[in-house]
Amino acid sequence: MAQKTMIQAITDALAVELKNDENVLVFGEDVGKNGGVFRATEGLQEQFGEDRVFDTPLAESGIGGLAIGLSLEGFRPVAEIQFFGFVFEVMDSVAGQLARMRYRTGGTRNAPVVIRAPFGGGVHTPELHADNLEGLIAQSPGLKVVIPSTPYDAKGLLISAIRDNDPVVFLEHMKLYRSFREEVPDEEYTVEIGKAAVRREGTDVTIVTYGAMVQESLKAAEALEKEGVSVEVIDLRTVSPIDTDTIVASVKKTNRAVVVQEAQKQGGVAANVVAEINDRAILSLEAPVMRVTAPDSIFPFSQAETVWLPNHNDIIERVKEVIAF
Repeated sequence: MAQKTMIQAITDALAVELKNDENVLVFGEDVGKNGGVFRATEGLQEQFGEDRVFDTPLAESGIGGLAIGLSLEGFRPVAEIQFFGFVFEVMDSVAGQLARMRYRTGGTRNAPVVIRAPFGGGVHTPELHADNLEGLIAQSPGLKVVIPSTPYDAKGLLISAIRDNDPVVFLEHMKLYRSFREEVPDEEYTVEIGKAAVRREGTDVTIVTYGAMVQESLKAAEALEKEGVSVEVIDLRTVSPIDTDTIVASVKKTNRAVVVQEAQKQGGVAANVVAEINDRAILSLEAPVMRVTAPDSIFPFSQAETVWLPNHNDIIERVKEVIAF
């Protein structure tokens, strides 16, 4: 079993499904010969041909319309939006069309489309490239929203997403692309969409998080362990639908919770998680559920993003507040 980065695991997943199903198509801006801006599709056009892996014009709305049409003709499109900050240009296709296909047709048609896109801070991208818009897209009924935090999960979840008969928005945090390696099987496998993972077991407080904040939360948990605080870390992996059963079971064990997201606080995934905990486990809580988020401001220019983004020190501070309540 090879040690692979997340970007290598994503390439593996795409290759597996292109080989397994001739109806799988991969397209987007520069994904063909160039292999994508992060090289996630590198070598795939050469291997599977220009009819299966191909470039599109610089027009996200066109990419979305193409994905809709192809899905209705029996194909399984994997469309890349080069950076998720440009989702507004394709929002009607994603939230107004793909998300409603099954409902609108009375269950007679579906839209087996995957929308892949990089996002997230910490790599000093230009404006509009790093924005955390998962809360916006997760509010659209009919869409599954997946955010892996490890190479192993990235491969398994992407294979599951491509095989899903409903649309999946698959978000890849740029900071995680090449930040670490782990063992990833060469053969195909799947990871269940909608199922969270307990990354670290603990007894004193539960941290619920996803994406790049999983690594920050694990770093905080290690530091807190040295101070006698046992932290359980849950990686959502899917932010729509959310695995409330795993969250509630953990909170009923630890009786305290902190929810961590990189995105701004207003209208985020964390707010939904807090509400679910309050709805289902409020009598188990010994302190209010607290959040760690970015400020409610525009994502800053790269010179300031290190100050703006939440980190493990912010998480440690919030956990201590919950413990001391």
